[in-house]
Amino acid sequence: MLKELQLSLSVILLLACVFFYQLTLKSTCLFSCLPPYKSQQGLEALLSHGRSIVFLETSERIEPSPLVSCAVESAAKIYPEQPVVLFMKGLTNSTQLPTNSTYRAFSLLSAVDNINASAERHWLHVSSDACRLAIIWKYGGIYMDTDVISIRPIPEENFLAAQSSRYSSNGVFGFLPHHPFLWECMENFVEHYNSDIWGNQGPNLMTRMLRLWCKLRDFQEVSDLRCQNLSFLHPHRFYPISYPQWRRYYEVWDPEPSFNNSYALHLWNYMNHGKKVVVRGSNTLVENLYRKHCPRTYRYLIQCPEGLVTRKPGPGNK
Repeated sequence: MLKELQLSLSVILLLACVFFYQLTLKSTCLFSCLPPYKSQQGLEALLSHGRSIVFLETSERIEPSPLVSCAVESAAKIYPEQPVVLFMKGLTNSTQLPTNSTYRAFSLLSAVDNINASAERHWLHVSSDACRLAIIWKYGGIYMDTDVISIRPIPEENFLAAQSSRYSSNGVFGFLPHHPFLWECMENFVEHYNSDIWGNQGPNLMTRMLRLWCKLRDFQEVSDLRCQNLSFLHPHRFYPISYPQWRRYYEVWDPEPSFNNSYALHLWNYMNHGKKVVVRGSNTLVENLYRKHCPRTYRYLIQCPEGLVTRKPGPGNK
């Protein structure tokens, strides 16, 4: 059994190595998204700093939705000195976006200096859950789902986000490179692989491993739990509105919540399935979040969706 586990893990890691090799050699940055001195470093060098904010789009979509655009823009706004990288399965090396492209979100995000969108074809053998583990284990940094709106910097280096008491999400997490917790997660990913159970390779995996590392207890007020060199952040940090209440983001609040204890907000797009959208002038909570935390996305994709965005040099691009 141990030999089979080692062999399976070796195959997974070999695929990850192929993925990263191809990423380094063949990935194409479709935006002029970094200052010249940074863009010359290449994607591998940028990720190797261990400070990147990483997003993954594993569907075939090649036009980011307004929510994806808002998630990426808000992260670039909150972390202006860190690379923000968006990997998209639907992009290939042959994907060419002309200067008059009708993909408005690409045009919008290209105006932000520290955002990267890269093409990657070799995604077939790596699920979203596995890929986020491999990227953050190898390079370090913060992973975020594409429906997470950043509102203030996360002050932790090695952390998991509690979705509820004693249960971890894998929608937001951050680690230094080669952290042993993520290595053990990748081992457990192989040993307990079961794609028939939703979340078994994702939040359930993180929770299984966290219980091995830490003696979990209920949260007291809005305080985080710490064990070894790992922080388990209170549900209010990212999930102040729990998934059964996800529709509240699309309602009018009076007064609006301050989210003073939160670093980012998970909008539960998996529950939404695209049924509810941001409506201009609705004064809903989500519309006001867009206005405040991703103003370009709101201006060009919500207020004036027919407009095109052009890159204008200057401090406004930061």
